[in-house]
Amino acid sequence: MSENLVQSVQDMLKEETWTRATISNYTQNNLKELTAIVDEARNQNCVNELLDICNEHLAHSKDSIIALYLSGIFSLQKGGIDNQSLEILVDIFQKNHKESIVNYLCENILADDPNNKFALRTLADSYLADNNEKVWELYTTLVKIDFTEAELAKTLAEHFDAEGNKEQAIEYYKKAILRFINNDNYAACKDIWTKLVQEIPSEIEFFQLLRRKISKKFSELKTTTLMQELYNWYKDNAKWDVAIDILKQNLEVEPKDTWARKELADCYKAKYAGHSHLDEYISSSNLTQNFRNVFEAINDFEKHIAFDKGCFVFHRNWGVGKIAKLEKDTLKINFGKRNGIHDMSLKMAVTALQPLSKDHIWVLKATTSKDELAKKIKADKKWALQTIIKSFDNNCDFKRIKAELVPVILTPGEWTSWNTAAKKLLETDATFGVNPNDINIYMVRENEISPEEKLSNEFKAQKQFFARIDILMKFLNNDLTDKSSELFAEMYSYFTNYLKTITKVNEQVIASYLVVKKLSAMDKQFNFPIRETFAELYSKIENPKAIYNELKDTKNTSLKKDFLDAIKMLPDWNVQYVKLFPTVLDESLIDDLVKGGFTSDVEKLVKTSFESYKDYRETILFFFKNCQNKEWFKSAKVDFEDQLIALINLIELTFREINNHVNSTDNKKINKNATDLLFTDKALFKYLADQDEKTVKKLYTLIDDIPDIDPSYKAQTRNKILEKFPDFKFRVSEEKSSKPKGMLVTAAKLAEKKAELENIQNVLIPQNAKDVADARAKGDLKENAEYKAAKEEQHMLNLSLTKLQEELNRATVFDPTTSTTAIVSFATIVTLEDTETKNTVTYTVLGPWESDPENNIISYMSPIGNAIMDKKVDDTCSFTVNEHKYNYVVKEIKKAKI
Repeated sequence: MSENLVQSVQDMLKEETWTRATISNYTQNNLKELTAIVDEARNQNCVNELLDICNEHLAHSKDSIIALYLSGIFSLQKGGIDNQSLEILVDIFQKNHKESIVNYLCENILADDPNNKFALRTLADSYLADNNEKVWELYTTLVKIDFTEAELAKTLAEHFDAEGNKEQAIEYYKKAILRFINNDNYAACKDIWTKLVQEIPSEIEFFQLLRRKISKKFSELKTTTLMQELYNWYKDNAKWDVAIDILKQNLEVEPKDTWARKELADCYKAKYAGHSHLDEYISSSNLTQNFRNVFEAINDFEKHIAFDKGCFVFHRNWGVGKIAKLEKDTLKINFGKRNGIHDMSLKMAVTALQPLSKDHIWVLKATTSKDELAKKIKADKKWALQTIIKSFDNNCDFKRIKAELVPVILTPGEWTSWNTAAKKLLETDATFGVNPNDINIYMVRENEISPEEKLSNEFKAQKQFFARIDILMKFLNNDLTDKSSELFAEMYSYFTNYLKTITKVNEQVIASYLVVKKLSAMDKQFNFPIRETFAELYSKIENPKAIYNELKDTKNTSLKKDFLDAIKMLPDWNVQYVKLFPTVLDESLIDDLVKGGFTSDVEKLVKTSFESYKDYRETILFFFKNCQNKEWFKSAKVDFEDQLIALINLIELTFREINNHVNSTDNKKINKNATDLLFTDKALFKYLADQDEKTVKKLYTLIDDIPDIDPSYKAQTRNKILEKFPDFKFRVSEEKSSKPKGMLVTAAKLAEKKAELENIQNVLIPQNAKDVADARAKGDLKENAEYKAAKEEQHMLNLSLTKLQEELNRATVFDPTTSTTAIVSFATIVTLEDTETKNTVTYTVLGPWESDPENNIISYMSPIGNAIMDKKVDDTCSFTVNEHKYNYVVKEIKKAKI
């Protein structure tokens, strides 16, 4: 069937070649016939064959209408980005004034590729010439998919403005000015700036964004003229704080600007109208005089103007106070009942006092009852966050927020739930932002900003590469954000820049490739021409395992999986998966290999891992724990005893390396996991229960030869052996249990000590912190008995906490099932006979926590306990207590009930 279609196309090409049908004879019906051939080729699965035929034909007949059309449409449907054939074809018809065919061609192209820029522009030009209203839809699409298109964005803005659609007009004016900045067109920027000042002067955050971009792209000097336009609106509307900030910014660029200095003085006069010393402070600061550094003058004025009757201040010893009177250069300040009224010279006040606004959190704490303030903070988290952040120059991290609330206003328990809700609010509420230079510092904005601006600001403030990817994906997944925004384009370009000139392939290049490919697949507007394939990039990676480890997954990304999926497209993916498995340790890789017919590779990996356990440490742990019942694991035929031996050898190896300070952290983790598999999970004991004495002795000898292994594990193993082989003979050295590492404790006592620790941490220390704060608030710390007592208690609590934490870190719960009466050990009752008097004494041997000498319960770590540990019945022991020497014979050993 396909042979007939191929032959038919070949015949058509030959006929066209020899007859050279004139362009004037072509109609839409001719192209519709070719469209039918395209559809039929797709149905008959011969697209590639016809594409090759057409391309070969074009090599010697470059103006072939049939070949150009079929080649162009086939390439388009295959996802190609080269429009050359279709562009040539359109050009041919345009030159011959076949507008209807041009439109038909463009519509056909857009049916397969709605974002094809060439077809959109060509069709838009045609619609514009015909005054077709559909042109605005095409312009909208072009602006959406082409982040560099500024003129059309401006055209759309003016169109919507003329129609009275202000919201849409402003959206496109914003797009246009951002794009003109990126395109280095300052004149166009200036025109749109003026328009935006007329329309949205209150959106100060957006203008500040533009100011930063213009400063960086053109020059700081150009921003002063633009900001002056904006300043005039804020001055006319008596918004003095913003007006003052704008003038300060301009003065940072032009410190000698006489006009700006005079305007600043006028703004201060308006803001502080009614202050008793306003004119005096402006005059003495020399704010309007160019001979003085303008920022020294500003600092001088703002320090002095903050002190007037009714203003709040903070003193490091007396706390928050309110200025009751200002006479000449003397302040009378009321610091409340505890600290009284103090007189202070204005000169001293400037250096000793910190001015506070009436809304400062410290003022609210001092002037509002604790219960009332706590109720307000719990009920209105947004207000609480805004209040605290603004209290610290509108730059505040979460540690500061917590310090202001806990434990004075909120308890640690209340903070936990409050903290979760507050963080969500900071992330989602558009009135909150982050410092452009530090993602951890929060700010309060005068006006809400768009989701695009909020995420863009977070992106710029974030310095971590993978956290930036997370913000980009958060932008992409947010239903409220405009994906055609220039702000998104800027974020996206951060990653495409990594792919422009690749000298070394590292984790950032690979991550950028994965992100760009993912976005390109989601929407063609994000298409970026990557010069190298993944296979070419992968071939340049020095260490794929290291790259995998360096890739960081986040809340909105799964880069590690994307990396593995990309590797699976390589021709030797099975080889790469086998190499990567010891690093990835994900069974899905094994499943893919088995499904792909590479079971033999998997079996080889299993065998190699246990044979070369030193190089496959984590791998054998993974196999042993998770894969015993998998068919592919069974088919590898690694004997279970050999697996156990590999784990025992791994424990010995890691102990040796730990002692030599080699990769101590990783080795401790591996050592613990291997130990847990053998002893805690009882894999070793279950196996020993079914083996003969020879095998048992072989495995126990391997364990006993490891000097650093916890003696309790050796004791457990011995007990299990004795259960099956009561007459099993251990070497003399093996009968000694040695002193256990850490500190043996009973489960009941451990629970009791943990409860004690929790009480100190969560009850006593918070209560003490409140006592210290309350005592400090009374002032005069030198003579404050309550404060001294609270601080002393704080010291004792911290000592108790430290000691208890250290003991808990050393504590090892004794397993009663390991108890033995073969020797004196933990949890045994020992009867001793004095060799001289023949008197007997009985002791119960437990740990330091359980010790109760009055009831003959001794610690195995005490002098007596240490002397009798490991003794058997009829063994003698000697020890000295309080300069008296004792000699005893062990008469009986019984198990203690615990």
